[in-house]
Amino acid sequence: MKPDGLDALLESGWTLSSDEIAIRRSFIFKNFNAAFAFMTRVAMVAEKLDHHPEWSNVYKRVEVRLTTHSAGGLTDLDVKMARKMDEFAGQ
Repeated sequence: MKPDGLDALLESGWTLSSDEIAIRRSFIFKNFNAAFAFMTRVAMVAEKLDHHPEWSNVYKRVEVRLTTHSAGGLTDLDVKMARKMDEFAGQ
């Protein structure tokens, strides 16, 4: 079952993985410091939710993949985390 809010995320720039168990997005910032500040803000939320993204950072780009491993796919936690990431990135 699709989590509530997934369709809105897909319309706003997130993409569904080919196996449909994860969503992905690339965030591009003005420089490394802005990208790192974004990741720090997200890390604080991830700790509170006990839900951690799969991500990588190269200079000003942050690549994100969200899925809930314990559920074997997407859940409301992934939608909540994606919305926070969009908010922090000014999307």
